Amino acid sequence: MLTSSATQRELADKYGVDRTTIRSICATAKQGALDALAAAVPGRRGMSAEQVELAQARAEIERLKATICEQAVSLHLEKGKDGWD
Repeated sequence: MLTSSATQRELADKYGVDRTTIRSICATAKQGALDALAAAVPGRRGMSAEQVELAQARAEIERLKATICEQAVSLHLEKGKDGWD
Protein backbone atom coordinates (compact mmCIF):
# COMPACT_ATOMS: atom_id res chain seq x y z
CA MET A 1 0.00 0.00 0.00
CA LEU A 2 2.86 2.36 0.77
CA THR A 3 4.63 1.74 -2.52
CA SER A 4 1.61 1.44 -4.79
CA SER A 5 -1.60 3.31 -5.41
CA ALA A 6 -3.72 0.40 -4.20
CA THR A 7 -6.35 1.05 -1.58
CA GLN A 8 -6.80 -0.94 1.60
CA ARG A 9 -9.87 -2.60 0.07
CA GLU A 10 -7.95 -3.61 -3.09
CA LEU A 11 -5.09 -5.08 -1.07
CA ALA A 12 -7.48 -6.95 1.22
CA ASP A 13 -9.24 -8.44 -1.77
CA LYS A 14 -5.95 -9.29 -3.50
CA TYR A 15 -4.54 -11.14 -0.48
CA GLY A 16 -7.85 -12.53 0.79
CA VAL A 17 -7.78 -10.84 4.18
CA ASP A 18 -10.09 -8.48 6.02
CA ARG A 19 -9.59 -4.72 5.62
CA THR A 20 -8.98 -4.38 9.34
CA THR A 21 -5.95 -6.65 8.93
CA ILE A 22 -4.51 -4.26 6.33
CA ARG A 23 -5.25 -1.28 8.61
CA SER A 24 -3.58 -3.04 11.54
CA ILE A 25 -0.47 -3.81 9.48
CA CYS A 26 -0.27 -0.19 8.32
CA ALA A 27 -0.68 1.12 11.87
CA THR A 28 2.02 -1.25 13.16
CA ALA A 29 4.42 -0.20 10.41
CA LYS A 30 3.73 3.48 11.04
CA GLN A 31 4.29 3.12 14.80
CA GLY A 32 7.51 1.18 14.21
CA ALA A 33 8.80 3.94 11.94
CA LEU A 34 7.87 6.61 14.49
CA ASP A 35 9.58 4.67 17.30
CA ALA A 36 12.74 4.29 15.19
CA LEU A 37 12.79 8.01 14.44
CA ALA A 38 12.26 8.88 18.10
CA ALA A 39 15.17 6.64 19.13
CA ALA A 40 17.53 8.07 16.53
CA VAL A 41 20.34 10.23 17.88
CA PRO A 42 21.76 12.75 15.40
CA GLY A 43 25.29 11.91 14.33
CA ARG A 44 25.07 8.32 15.51
CA ARG A 45 23.83 5.13 13.98
CA GLY A 46 20.28 4.38 14.97
CA MET A 47 19.78 2.96 18.43
CA SER A 48 16.80 0.94 19.56
CA ALA A 49 14.60 2.32 22.30
CA GLU A 50 16.14 -0.21 24.70
CA GLN A 51 19.66 0.93 23.82
CA VAL A 52 18.72 4.58 24.36
CA GLU A 53 17.14 3.72 27.71
CA LEU A 54 20.20 1.68 28.75
CA ALA A 55 22.56 4.53 27.84
CA GLN A 56 20.43 6.96 29.86
CA ALA A 57 20.41 4.58 32.84
CA ARG A 58 24.19 4.21 32.69
CA ALA A 59 24.63 7.98 32.58
CA GLU A 60 22.34 8.31 35.60
CA ILE A 61 24.37 5.68 37.50
CA GLU A 62 27.58 7.59 36.80
CA ARG A 63 25.95 10.85 37.93
CA LEU A 64 24.78 9.22 41.17
CA LYS A 65 28.23 7.72 41.82
CA ALA A 66 29.80 11.17 41.44
CA THR A 67 27.22 12.68 43.79
CA ILE A 68 27.87 10.03 46.45
CA CYS A 69 31.62 10.56 46.14
CA GLU A 70 31.21 14.33 46.55
CA GLN A 71 29.03 13.83 49.61
CA ALA A 72 31.53 11.41 51.16
CA VAL A 73 34.38 13.87 50.66
CA SER A 74 32.28 16.71 52.08
CA LEU A 75 31.36 14.61 55.12
CA HIS A 76 34.98 13.63 55.65
CA LEU A 77 36.13 17.26 55.50
CA GLU A 78 33.35 18.42 57.81
CA LYS A 79 33.63 15.72 60.49
CA GLY A 80 37.28 14.83 60.07
CA LYS A 81 38.88 11.42 59.96
CA ASP A 82 37.78 10.52 63.50
CA GLY A 83 34.15 10.47 62.37
CA TRP A 84 34.90 7.47 60.13
CA ASP A 85 36.15 5.15 62.87
